[in-house]
Amino acid sequence: MRAAVFRASPREKGNTNRLTDAVVAFMKEKGWQVTEFDLYSQEILPCVACRECQKDWTAITCARKDDMERIFPAVADCDLILLATPVYSWYCTPPMKAMLDRLVYAMNMYYGEERGPSLWEGKEVALIVTSGYPRDRGPDLFEEGIRRYCRHSRLVYREMLWGQHLGYTSEFMDEEKRKAARAFADRLSAGGE
Repeated sequence: MRAAVFRASPREKGNTNRLTDAVVAFMKEKGWQVTEFDLYSQEILPCVACRECQKDWTAITCARKDDMERIFPAVADCDLILLATPVYSWYCTPPMKAMLDRLVYAMNMYYGEERGPSLWEGKEVALIVTSGYPRDRGPDLFEEGIRRYCRHSRLVYREMLWGQHLGYTSEFMDEEKRKAARAFADRLSAGGE
């Protein structure tokens, strides 16, 4: 089992990365091969809708030359795409949004009435999301957006692990979150059974 993990937190030791660290450690215990990307340390240019990627429906291409050249093959080679992000303004952080935009065009050979293949059809997607607000005030919108993204791209949406930080004076990572991280990794390893 191969996972591509995309971390979209600007803080190396922040809540999202701490929760993701726990999940990844448990996944590795289960035998997962994990490739990780810190999206804030990558150069990911925004999609400009040039449609260059749509000229060859058999290959993943993009006119923009940046670190997506490493991300595209990692996505093509994995079984599970794990997106880890804090919620800012009801959605993921900017580098993850830029990556998702680039992936949806380069991997899906259809737009409007044109219908070609999905070059990543059947891959699974799961989320690790953190926020200060309750689940129904931001994380839910991101999750719904990803559900639609998966339907459009013919991907299999698995689930979201969500962790709430109650404030700057409270500790985020606790035993309850570690247990939730282990259970999440167990479910991902079981293949949704």
